[in-house]
Amino acid sequence: MADWKSLTDLTGERSFVVERVRLGDGTAIEGEFEPPALAKLAAEDQVFVAAFIHCHGSIKRMEKWFGVSYPTIKNRLNRIAGSLEFVEVDAVVAPPAHAVLDRLAAGEITADEAIKELSS
Repeated sequence: MADWKSLTDLTGERSFVVERVRLGDGTAIEGEFEPPALAKLAAEDQVFVAAFIHCHGSIKRMEKWFGVSYPTIKNRLNRIAGSLEFVEVDAVVAPPAHAVLDRLAAGEITADEAIKELSS
């Protein structure tokens, strides 16, 4: 069985459609399925996004993890974000309190910024 990286290496920048999915119990589903947006990224970008999530969105932690500068991380995130389509939403969802407190503890935001985010 080939892994997802092998598929993304083969397809490169070209778009593709998944036509058959086989579940663990052997059931097969056929049709035309559009892969999720993140699955369309190059394997290296998928790893980068997973690392960003693992770091709770902390660019400072990403700098340490990858051993590169803030602008390098920011530029890569901007490039990846530019390649993804986003759905517009009407309501702005406030971040969970624990995420705000984690960013405060990591020194990424000030106490005043944390209060503002928690109040909205």
